[in-house]
Amino acid sequence: MPQDRVAIVTGAGTGIGKSVALALLADGYRVALAGRRPEPLAEAIAEAKVASGRALAIPTDVSQPASVEALFTQTVAAFGRVDLLFNNAGVSAPGVPIDELPFEQWKNVVDINLTGVFLCMQQAFKVMKTQAPRGGRIINNGSISAHAPRPNSAPYTSTKHAVSGLTKSGALDGRKHDIAVGQIDIGNAATEMIARAAKGVPQADGEIRVEPLMDVSNVAKAVLYMDSLAPEANVLFMTVMATKMPFVGRG
Repeated sequence: MPQDRVAIVTGAGTGIGKSVALALLADGYRVALAGRRPEPLAEAIAEAKVASGRALAIPTDVSQPASVEALFTQTVAAFGRVDLLFNNAGVSAPGVPIDELPFEQWKNVVDINLTGVFLCMQQAFKVMKTQAPRGGRIINNGSISAHAPRPNSAPYTSTKHAVSGLTKSGALDGRKHDIAVGQIDIGNAATEMIARAAKGVPQADGEIRVEPLMDVSNVAKAVLYMDSLAPEANVLFMTVMATKMPFVGRG
Protein backbone atom coordinates (compact mmCIF):
# COMPACT_ATOMS: atom_id res chain seq x y z
CA MET A 1 0.00 0.00 0.00
CA PRO A 2 1.25 3.55 -0.71
CA GLN A 3 1.33 4.54 2.97
CA ASP A 4 3.95 1.84 3.53
CA ARG A 5 6.06 2.73 0.50
CA VAL A 6 9.23 4.79 0.54
CA ALA A 7 10.35 6.85 -2.44
CA ILE A 8 13.41 8.87 -3.35
CA VAL A 9 12.93 11.65 -5.90
CA THR A 10 15.97 13.45 -7.30
CA GLY A 11 15.70 16.96 -8.65
CA ALA A 12 12.72 17.31 -6.32
CA GLY A 13 12.91 21.03 -5.61
CA THR A 14 11.35 22.26 -8.85
CA GLY A 15 9.54 21.22 -12.01
CA ILE A 16 8.77 17.58 -12.71
CA GLY A 17 10.58 16.31 -9.63
CA LYS A 18 8.62 18.57 -7.30
CA SER A 19 5.32 17.65 -8.95
CA VAL A 20 6.04 13.93 -8.61
CA ALA A 21 7.24 14.26 -5.02
CA LEU A 22 4.09 16.15 -4.02
CA ALA A 23 1.88 13.58 -5.77
CA LEU A 24 3.62 10.71 -3.98
CA LEU A 25 3.23 12.43 -0.62
CA ALA A 26 -0.44 13.09 -1.35
CA ASP A 27 -0.87 9.39 -2.12
CA GLY A 28 0.59 8.31 1.21
CA TYR A 29 4.23 7.62 0.38
CA ARG A 30 7.10 8.61 2.62
CA VAL A 31 9.42 10.61 0.38
CA ALA A 32 13.05 11.70 0.46
CA LEU A 33 13.36 14.81 -1.69
CA ALA A 34 16.85 15.24 -3.12
CA GLY A 35 18.30 18.27 -4.86
CA ARG A 36 21.35 20.50 -4.90
CA ARG A 37 19.67 23.48 -3.20
CA PRO A 38 18.08 23.00 0.24
CA GLU A 39 15.71 25.97 0.01
CA PRO A 40 13.47 24.64 -2.82
CA LEU A 41 13.34 21.25 -1.10
CA ALA A 42 12.12 22.84 2.12
CA GLU A 43 9.58 24.92 0.19
CA ALA A 44 8.24 21.80 -1.56
CA ILE A 45 7.81 20.00 1.75
CA ALA A 46 6.05 23.01 3.24
CA GLU A 47 3.71 23.07 0.25
CA ALA A 48 2.90 19.38 0.72
CA LYS A 49 1.49 20.02 4.22
CA VAL A 50 2.05 16.45 5.35
CA ALA A 51 2.60 15.04 8.82
CA SER A 52 6.03 15.58 10.29
CA GLY A 53 8.44 12.80 9.41
CA ARG A 54 6.80 11.75 6.14
CA ALA A 55 8.98 14.00 3.98
CA LEU A 56 12.73 14.39 4.21
CA ALA A 57 14.86 17.02 2.44
CA ILE A 58 18.35 15.76 1.59
CA PRO A 59 20.66 18.16 -0.28
CA THR A 60 22.36 16.01 -2.91
CA ASP A 61 24.72 16.37 -5.86
CA VAL A 62 23.90 13.32 -7.97
CA SER A 63 27.18 13.66 -9.89
CA GLN A 64 29.17 12.84 -6.73
CA PRO A 65 29.30 9.22 -5.50
CA ALA A 66 29.67 10.14 -1.82
CA SER A 67 26.68 12.49 -1.99
CA VAL A 68 24.48 9.83 -3.60
CA GLU A 69 25.57 7.22 -1.08
CA ALA A 70 24.67 9.62 1.73
CA LEU A 71 21.23 10.18 0.17
CA PHE A 72 20.41 6.48 0.34
CA THR A 73 22.00 6.00 3.76
CA GLN A 74 19.95 8.84 5.26
CA THR A 75 16.75 7.63 3.59
CA VAL A 76 17.14 4.09 4.92
CA ALA A 77 18.05 5.42 8.37
CA ALA A 78 14.87 7.53 8.42
CA PHE A 79 12.39 5.26 6.63
CA GLY A 80 13.87 1.76 6.81
CA ARG A 81 13.91 0.93 3.09
CA VAL A 82 13.55 2.25 -0.46
CA ASP A 83 10.68 1.01 -2.66
CA LEU A 84 10.83 3.57 -5.46
CA LEU A 85 13.55 5.70 -7.02
CA PHE A 86 12.44 8.38 -9.45
CA ASN A 87 15.68 9.29 -11.20
CA ASN A 88 14.75 12.78 -12.33
CA ALA A 89 17.63 15.22 -11.78
CA GLY A 90 18.82 16.69 -15.07
CA VAL A 91 20.23 19.75 -16.80
CA SER A 92 20.70 20.98 -20.34
CA ALA A 93 23.36 23.06 -22.08
CA PRO A 94 22.98 26.22 -24.18
CA GLY A 95 21.66 25.45 -27.65
CA VAL A 96 24.80 26.19 -29.63
CA PRO A 97 26.44 24.36 -32.57
CA ILE A 98 28.44 21.33 -31.44
CA ASP A 99 31.74 22.89 -32.50
CA GLU A 100 31.08 25.89 -30.24
CA LEU A 101 30.11 23.99 -27.10
CA PRO A 102 32.65 24.32 -24.26
CA PHE A 103 33.89 21.03 -22.88
CA GLU A 104 32.91 22.07 -19.36
CA GLN A 105 29.26 22.38 -20.39
CA TRP A 106 29.33 18.98 -22.12
CA LYS A 107 30.85 17.39 -19.02
CA ASN A 108 28.34 19.01 -16.66
CA VAL A 109 25.41 17.56 -18.60
CA VAL A 110 27.02 14.11 -18.76
CA ASP A 111 27.93 14.16 -15.06
CA ILE A 112 24.37 14.94 -13.96
CA ASN A 113 22.13 13.38 -16.63
CA LEU A 114 24.06 10.14 -17.15
CA THR A 115 26.53 9.54 -14.34
CA GLY A 116 23.98 10.79 -11.82
CA VAL A 117 21.39 8.30 -13.04
CA PHE A 118 23.97 5.50 -12.88
CA LEU A 119 25.10 6.39 -9.35
CA CYS A 120 21.51 6.52 -8.05
CA MET A 121 20.64 3.23 -9.74
CA GLN A 122 23.77 1.67 -8.26
CA GLN A 123 22.82 2.67 -4.72
CA ALA A 124 19.19 1.69 -5.27
CA PHE A 125 20.27 -1.79 -6.35
CA LYS A 126 22.45 -2.15 -3.24
CA VAL A 127 19.52 -1.29 -0.98
CA MET A 128 16.71 -3.03 -2.86
CA LYS A 129 18.46 -6.39 -3.33
CA THR A 130 19.23 -6.73 0.39
CA GLN A 131 16.16 -5.25 2.11
CA ALA A 132 13.29 -7.39 3.39
CA PRO A 133 10.99 -7.79 1.61
CA ARG A 134 13.48 -7.34 -1.18
CA GLY A 135 13.06 -5.56 -4.49
CA GLY A 136 11.65 -2.28 -5.65
CA ARG A 137 11.10 -0.09 -8.68
CA ILE A 138 13.32 2.44 -10.46
CA ILE A 139 11.82 4.94 -12.90
CA ASN A 140 14.28 6.93 -14.98
CA ASN A 141 13.28 10.27 -16.46
CA GLY A 142 14.25 10.00 -20.11
CA SER A 143 12.89 12.50 -22.59
CA ILE A 144 11.46 12.84 -26.05
CA SER A 145 15.15 13.52 -26.77
CA ALA A 146 15.82 9.86 -26.00
CA HIS A 147 14.23 9.22 -29.40
CA ALA A 148 14.70 12.37 -31.49
CA PRO A 149 16.94 15.41 -30.95
CA ARG A 150 16.20 19.07 -31.16
CA PRO A 151 18.72 21.18 -33.11
CA ASN A 152 21.95 21.95 -31.23
CA SER A 153 21.24 19.58 -28.35
CA ALA A 154 24.15 17.12 -28.52
CA PRO A 155 24.87 16.88 -24.75
CA TYR A 156 21.26 16.53 -23.63
CA THR A 157 20.25 14.19 -26.46
CA SER A 158 23.33 11.99 -26.01
CA THR A 159 22.73 11.54 -22.31
CA LYS A 160 19.05 10.77 -22.74
CA HIS A 161 19.84 8.11 -25.37
CA ALA A 162 22.31 6.66 -22.87
CA VAL A 163 19.72 6.66 -20.10
CA SER A 164 17.62 4.35 -22.29
CA GLY A 165 20.55 1.94 -22.33
CA LEU A 166 20.84 2.13 -18.56
CA THR A 167 17.11 1.47 -18.27
CA LYS A 168 17.31 -1.65 -20.42
CA SER A 169 20.44 -2.92 -18.65
CA GLY A 170 18.93 -2.24 -15.26
CA ALA A 171 15.67 -3.96 -16.17
CA LEU A 172 17.63 -7.05 -17.22
CA ASP A 173 20.04 -7.09 -14.27
CA GLY A 174 17.26 -6.34 -11.78
CA ARG A 175 15.19 -9.41 -12.60
CA LYS A 176 16.97 -11.77 -10.24
CA HIS A 177 16.65 -9.24 -7.42
CA ASP A 178 12.94 -8.38 -7.96
CA ILE A 179 13.89 -4.88 -9.09
CA ALA A 180 11.82 -3.42 -11.93
CA VAL A 181 13.38 -0.63 -13.99
CA GLY A 182 11.41 1.53 -16.40
CA GLN A 183 11.61 4.89 -18.13
CA ILE A 184 9.22 7.76 -18.69
CA ASP A 185 9.87 9.94 -21.74
CA ILE A 186 8.29 13.36 -21.34
CA GLY A 187 7.43 15.90 -23.99
CA ASN A 188 6.69 19.55 -23.23
CA ALA A 189 5.54 19.41 -19.62
CA ALA A 190 5.02 23.00 -18.50
CA THR A 191 7.97 23.59 -16.16
CA GLU A 192 10.61 26.26 -15.78
CA MET A 193 12.95 24.22 -17.98
CA ILE A 194 10.61 24.12 -20.98
CA ALA A 195 9.04 27.56 -20.54
CA ARG A 196 10.83 28.72 -23.68
CA ALA A 197 8.53 26.48 -25.76
CA ALA A 198 5.72 28.93 -25.05
CA LYS A 199 7.74 31.59 -26.90
CA GLY A 200 9.02 29.35 -29.69
CA VAL A 201 11.71 26.69 -30.02
CA PRO A 202 13.97 25.68 -32.94
CA GLN A 203 12.54 23.11 -35.34
CA ALA A 204 14.34 20.67 -37.61
CA ASP A 205 13.81 22.97 -40.60
CA GLY A 206 15.47 25.86 -38.81
CA GLU A 207 12.30 27.79 -38.05
CA ILE A 208 11.27 28.93 -34.57
CA ARG A 209 7.75 27.88 -33.66
CA VAL A 210 5.60 27.87 -30.55
CA GLU A 211 4.82 24.36 -29.29
CA PRO A 212 1.88 23.16 -27.18
CA LEU A 213 2.50 22.36 -23.53
CA MET A 214 0.80 20.04 -21.05
CA ASP A 215 0.35 20.46 -17.32
CA VAL A 216 3.13 18.83 -15.32
CA SER A 217 0.56 17.02 -13.17
CA ASN A 218 0.09 14.59 -16.07
CA VAL A 219 3.65 13.38 -15.50
CA ALA A 220 3.04 12.86 -11.80
CA LYS A 221 -0.07 10.80 -12.55
CA ALA A 222 1.92 8.67 -15.00
CA VAL A 223 4.67 7.98 -12.46
CA LEU A 224 2.08 7.01 -9.87
CA TYR A 225 0.53 4.62 -12.38
CA MET A 226 3.88 3.03 -13.21
CA ASP A 227 4.54 2.39 -9.52
CA SER A 228 1.00 1.16 -8.87
CA LEU A 229 1.60 -2.03 -10.84
CA ALA A 230 2.17 -5.31 -9.03
CA PRO A 231 5.85 -6.34 -8.76
CA GLU A 232 5.48 -8.87 -11.57
CA ALA A 233 4.53 -6.10 -14.05
CA ASN A 234 6.70 -3.30 -15.39
CA VAL A 235 6.22 -0.35 -17.73
CA LEU A 236 9.57 -0.53 -19.52
CA PHE A 237 8.99 2.66 -21.52
CA MET A 238 6.18 5.21 -21.41
CA THR A 239 5.87 8.41 -23.47
CA VAL A 240 3.76 11.20 -22.01
CA MET A 241 3.62 14.30 -24.19
CA ALA A 242 1.54 17.30 -25.09
CA THR A 243 -0.98 15.87 -27.52
CA LYS A 244 -0.28 18.34 -30.31
CA MET A 245 3.46 18.81 -29.98
CA PRO A 246 5.37 18.17 -33.24
CA PHE A 247 7.16 15.00 -32.13
CA VAL A 248 5.42 12.53 -34.42
CA GLY A 249 5.66 13.61 -38.04
CA ARG A 250 8.13 14.94 -40.61
CA GLY A 251 10.70 17.54 -39.67
